[in-house]
Amino acid sequence: MVIGIPKEIKDQESRISCTPAAVQQFVQDGHTVYVETKAGVEAGITDMEFEEAGAIILDRAEDVWEMSDMIYKVKEPLPSEFKYFREDLIIYTYLHLAANPELTRALVDNKCVGIAFETVQVGSILPLLKPMSEVAGRMAIQEGARLLKRTHGGKGVVLQGVPGVAPAHVVILGAGTVGTAATRIAVGMGARVTVIDINVDRLAEIGNIFLDKIETLISNSLNIAKVVKDADMVVSSVLIPGRKAPQLITEDMVKTMEPGSVIVDVAIDQGGSTELTAGKTSDNNNETVFIKHDIVHYLVANIPGTVPRTATQALSNATTKYAGAIANLGWKAACRKHPELASGINTAEGYVTYKPVAEDLGYELKNIHELISISKRPLFFLQARARRNISY
Repeated sequence: MVIGIPKEIKDQESRISCTPAAVQQFVQDGHTVYVETKAGVEAGITDMEFEEAGAIILDRAEDVWEMSDMIYKVKEPLPSEFKYFREDLIIYTYLHLAANPELTRALVDNKCVGIAFETVQVGSILPLLKPMSEVAGRMAIQEGARLLKRTHGGKGVVLQGVPGVAPAHVVILGAGTVGTAATRIAVGMGARVTVIDINVDRLAEIGNIFLDKIETLISNSLNIAKVVKDADMVVSSVLIPGRKAPQLITEDMVKTMEPGSVIVDVAIDQGGSTELTAGKTSDNNNETVFIKHDIVHYLVANIPGTVPRTATQALSNATTKYAGAIANLGWKAACRKHPELASGINTAEGYVTYKPVAEDLGYELKNIHELISISKRPLFFLQARARRNISY
């Protein structure tokens, strides 16, 4: 198979999907890997390192897209990349389709195979999302603490306080991977921390982890309104796999906060989890921070992209396994061998195949197992090989 790794063009995105070590494995397995020039520079990886691993460096993104059977990237394709879509092209990346009807339509109309990192699920775990959630949770507190400085519009407080002065109050909505990582950093910095979640068992687990260093509350509108009013920083990390984020923080709640408080909406890539951030993204209005009702809002859809060296290695560690399976077997056989990968198929053969996306965007759902159980034609990459006369 021909695997293409284009340079990311999303605002503030500096990661690359995989490391030279992963490329070397693909090449050893007999695949061709094209990497767009300078795609890894901001993550600390040079073109020479990729070439030494066996990749072929191409100067133009257009060539990477057009000559590849599978595009292996980090963030969802932007409208300027839709022109490269074609039937049977595999796009393996973070897609977040429930919040992006335009991209969903382009994938469906062009009959692309859209495989979303964030919906691959093993039990209750999202293994391809988890490492980036770990990074995002840690960075959410770091960025929130920066914005609390008066020079950034914040109220001018230090998270850990000082002797005789109370620490800042950090409220974390959601006790999943992001919320747990954020809690760990906030506790470590000496803040007063309240964690809210709808799952009592998960609150018990996180309470056992941090013992008496945090407070926990069950998630309901009354409790959220109460703690948001008192918070110096709110980190909203609520996630429903594949769906738009629920808007748990209303504009009225924001109005009750003290001027200069900070809201970090980690769920912005799923549409935003507050009434004021819903529908906003840093790449469509060039705002990564805005102030409304004297409250500082931070909305970067790809927080791990700001720390690309760490994030690239973590992402490659998690996603390369399935990229290799897809390349070695084709996407259908890979799903049969790794059943959890089927949950990552969001679009295929002109259909939406992931239920939350179909329901949120109004598409008829096609059962993915109907598509992967019977092979209607030879593996597409063999056809592509004949069509382009590429040596493998």
